[in-house]
Amino acid sequence: MPNGERRLAAIMFTDIVGYTALTQSNEAQAMEMLERHNRLLRPFFPKFHGREVKAIGDSFLVEFESVLDALKCATEIQSYLHDYNVSSKEKWKIKLRIGIHLGDVIHRGGDVFGDAVNIASRIEPIAGPEGICVSQQVYDQVQNKSDLPLVSLGEKALKNVNRPVRVYSVEMPWEQRTIPKEEGPTLPRDRIAILPFRNMSPDPNDEYFAEGMTEETISTVSGISGLSVISRTSVMGYKGTTKKVEEIGRELRVGSVLEGSFRKAGNKIRVTTQLIDVATDNHLWAQNYDRELDDIFAVQSDVAKQVADALRVRILSSELERIKKRPTGNTDAYALYLKGRYLWNKRVPEEIKKAVDCFDLAIKQDPDFALAYVGLADCYVIMVDWGSLSSKEAAPKAKSLLATALRIDEKLAEAHASLAVFLDEEWEWSAAEVEYKHAIELSPNYATAHLWYSNMLDTTGRIEESLGEITMALDLDPVSAMVNTNLGRILQRAGRLDEAMEQYRKTLALEPNFVPAHMRLGEAYVTLSKFDEGIAEFRRAEELAEFTWPKCFIAYTLALAGSHEEAKQLLAELEDPSKGLRAPSAFIAAVHFAIGDQERAYTIMKKCVTEHSYGTTVVLTFPFFCKMQVEPRFRELWEMVVHGTRIDTDVA
Repeated sequence: MPNGERRLAAIMFTDIVGYTALTQSNEAQAMEMLERHNRLLRPFFPKFHGREVKAIGDSFLVEFESVLDALKCATEIQSYLHDYNVSSKEKWKIKLRIGIHLGDVIHRGGDVFGDAVNIASRIEPIAGPEGICVSQQVYDQVQNKSDLPLVSLGEKALKNVNRPVRVYSVEMPWEQRTIPKEEGPTLPRDRIAILPFRNMSPDPNDEYFAEGMTEETISTVSGISGLSVISRTSVMGYKGTTKKVEEIGRELRVGSVLEGSFRKAGNKIRVTTQLIDVATDNHLWAQNYDRELDDIFAVQSDVAKQVADALRVRILSSELERIKKRPTGNTDAYALYLKGRYLWNKRVPEEIKKAVDCFDLAIKQDPDFALAYVGLADCYVIMVDWGSLSSKEAAPKAKSLLATALRIDEKLAEAHASLAVFLDEEWEWSAAEVEYKHAIELSPNYATAHLWYSNMLDTTGRIEESLGEITMALDLDPVSAMVNTNLGRILQRAGRLDEAMEQYRKTLALEPNFVPAHMRLGEAYVTLSKFDEGIAEFRRAEELAEFTWPKCFIAYTLALAGSHEEAKQLLAELEDPSKGLRAPSAFIAAVHFAIGDQERAYTIMKKCVTEHSYGTTVVLTFPFFCKMQVEPRFRELWEMVVHGTRIDTDVA
């Protein structure tokens, strides 16, 4: 922007409530709050095409070309912080006031000057905590486009402003709930759920294609930064539902729902779609597509553009280019990829093996199909999670696959996130964080990246940041059992055990047979010395899935409860190679520790740290193993893991 150029711009000014007083009473806490505030807010500005002009103490000055983008940015920040505050301790809470004005500004040396800046800064203090105030000029531009009510506060005399300015307050959802109204709270129309496409094909085996069409449409629409798109995990629960759109909207907190059907016959496809406004149940847009199978990508691209148009959301040129890009020109390879993803989403060992075959075949059909390489690498992620493959075996293969995918398409968010997982597994924390952040930057709606990143932050002790990321994941994937379970785990790590247990029970109400939730609830019981209840949860997990974690945790719990002989019997089974249980060595170490053989436990754990063995970080961080973690030698091992220090001494 040339110096001295004058232009019309929307200016947003933010300020932390009570920051000055906190600085005077507790400077260290104030500085920590400021650092956290800056870290949490900055990702929102580019998402809505805002330019951070400068940070002034505890305030941000941000410039937007679009006043609607400025308002959307402000409301999303306040909504995010409201949810963040609800689940945070009092000293962690961050409450903002935000002011927005539209007017002329002058650019000079990267800074902006003019009445627009002055008025925005004077409007901001009028807002209440967690509130937003806007000027008449802003109101005139957004009154028919905002999903939230704007309430007039009358004319206000502002310091250093010649004439009074009429100011409006944005009525946030939590404020609306306190005001009796005939209608329910307004849901944001640019927050959208894409329901599972109904399979209308004569061949029921085409179900994988209908599910794949749903997943890829979600992925394509998620590429539009102005939209908030609910993730696949949360919408798949509505497959075949008879619920009304209004009920779905309320459950997922979305203002728009896209539904459709898919019919495939030979090389012909018929796709029907309709976008529905949850508040009015009116159709915002509807379209039928009768195409050749080769045109499936054009259909997904057009759906994304039509949805954006119907919701009055601007698509950036870079996003449009991305939406139009065909991932492969080979329809056979694409069909194999969709089938592979369909199988991978089942998360069952035998189905993962079939998924590997599908992705392998897709790559043979099209060696330049980047997503197929990511799919194959993700199979290795699941294999490591289930213990059927060690990270040491899986990482080189997966990293090679992901490197190939990124050579083909360096802007593939899924590849960056999956690469981060393996860097994470190898404890390359800084490199992993770069990849997680890049994945989120490329695809802010990618809930899985937020989830995985939150896990890494939790593992390395950055609990508050982890809570921020898991909250974002939950916002995008509200009924995901995995996201809900991980929220409980992070709450437990933060010392909020009662909230964590309630979260586990909430997850099991959503999905009664979800193994990780049973495992985490069992851990929480054991932490409270409720050993029988804990073992009951572990046994339930063992019934539901064939993997070694429950048996290891039962042995550890029995030892803690004083039943050493029973624990030793299970330990003998776990250590017997002929049983083929492949129990993580770190869990074996934990059982030895609980039985009282601390030297053996330390020897095994030292070797685990040296070899970066799977399960090591679990034992050194999960509250379930807290009795080990207070032992100085084990604390030293954890410091080595966090800081990447190598162990040079010989190990047994």
